[in-house]
Amino acid sequence: MLPGPVMIDRRRSYLEHWAPLHTQSLEEETANFPREAVIARHGEPADIAELMAFLVSSAPRWMTGSTLRMDGGEAKSV
Repeated sequence: MLPGPVMIDRRRSYLEHWAPLHTQSLEEETANFPREAVIARHGEPADIAELMAFLVSSAPRWMTGSTLRMDGGEAKSV
């Protein structure tokens, strides 16, 4: 699985470091990143948990060798 920007403590810490370097507040940087990445919002841990619940269920029993991007559309591909 290839998760995109998920708002967890590590991401928050990164933004706290990044924002002052770009003369922005934490709130501004948190709001600006999704727009710059062309995604609607940061992911939430629950978004990843729902995919993991699917993957450990019997539903994908015929799925093999797959890489699943879960990034809110950050990577543009078909």
